[in-house]
Amino acid sequence: MTAASPLRPLQGQRVLLCVGGGIAAYKSLELVRRLRDAGAEVQVAMTAGAQQFVTPLSFQALSGYPARTTLWDGAAEQAMGHLELARWADRVLVAPATADLMARLAHGLADDLVSTLCLATTAPVTVAPAMNHRMWLHPATQANAQVLRERGVQVIGPADGPLAEGESGPGRLVEPLDLVAALVASAQGAAAGHSAAAGDDRLKGLRVVISAGPTYEDLDPVRYVGNRSSGKMGFALAAAAAQRGADVLLVAGPVQLATPPGVTRVDVRSAAQMRDAVLSAFPADIYIGAAAVSDYTPKRAVPQKIKKTGETLTLELVRTPDILAEVAAQTGALKLVVGFAAETHDVEKYARGKLAAKRLDLIIANQVGVSGGGFESDDNAATAYWQGGERAFPSSSKTDLAGRLLDLIKERLQA
Repeated sequence: MTAASPLRPLQGQRVLLCVGGGIAAYKSLELVRRLRDAGAEVQVAMTAGAQQFVTPLSFQALSGYPARTTLWDGAAEQAMGHLELARWADRVLVAPATADLMARLAHGLADDLVSTLCLATTAPVTVAPAMNHRMWLHPATQANAQVLRERGVQVIGPADGPLAEGESGPGRLVEPLDLVAALVASAQGAAAGHSAAAGDDRLKGLRVVISAGPTYEDLDPVRYVGNRSSGKMGFALAAAAAQRGADVLLVAGPVQLATPPGVTRVDVRSAAQMRDAVLSAFPADIYIGAAAVSDYTPKRAVPQKIKKTGETLTLELVRTPDILAEVAAQTGALKLVVGFAAETHDVEKYARGKLAAKRLDLIIANQVGVSGGGFESDDNAATAYWQGGERAFPSSSKTDLAGRLLDLIKERLQA
């Protein structure tokens, strides 16, 4: 295998792209090109539905290989071609994954080429859902997604935004460049995890629950109240905790980030859903509340789009559950409760106030709204506060910062 370079981070990787039957299949053509630009060798398998949207010849032109479409190809199957293709892949990427295809994968069906390949491969599998937002939010689809995650399948997306049928919501296929970035991060994380597994057991035997990302509080089927949290800091903490041997449960708001290797993930949308998911995860040893939970939610979400009728619009909002305070009150359920404070000014004042008011063991504070740090940046600086102490962490990548924060958390656990 050829070594990867920064410009071609997937160099030497063999990616089997399985294309499901949704309108987002057209984006898979760009995905092939982006994967090859990153250095990957790509072969394509298509469902019958996918062929209604994009032709196999288009994928052949972009990948350099004939696209496989059926188990009943006599020439290929004479040598058990589907098993050969399953063995060939270093990584299987299903994009787009329709609700039907996810259901078949979750239940272990093998009634066509794509589902058979996913069942026969031992390579890591990544699934990128794309469907109508109501289908994605249906309990059956959510349960199937959770089953796949529990089996080690990486689920990326869906993204939130306009859909093909004129509606809007969580259901869009994550953009090809973002999917490639997620595969790169997963490959690098797996390599780091393999290295860590050889001797890094600083959190071995500990159960760590982490919340990350924003929450979205729906106003109507189109709009929501939310914030700019990317979830990157929480995901970096989850990845670092898993690499240190912890049993990690990550409760994630609506973000477009890959699940770190070795981490169990639960996706939520609203503050109420995040509260329920977090509280149901206890008992645990450590809770890290890195999520930027909305402070307020609409008193009433309306079932139809709010129409523009005047120069002003008044919204009635009510407080959301204070998850961090409720967790800290769970006497005996946790050994250490860690909060985060994202502030625009008077950072220490507000952070120490939050530390005392919520009765936290530790709070990590950082300033947002500044260049080179905060929600959307890949870098961050922070200061940790606890009763009688503090420690500053200068600006670094969120990955590096996560490791140093976990070292401090381990110290405070033993204090």
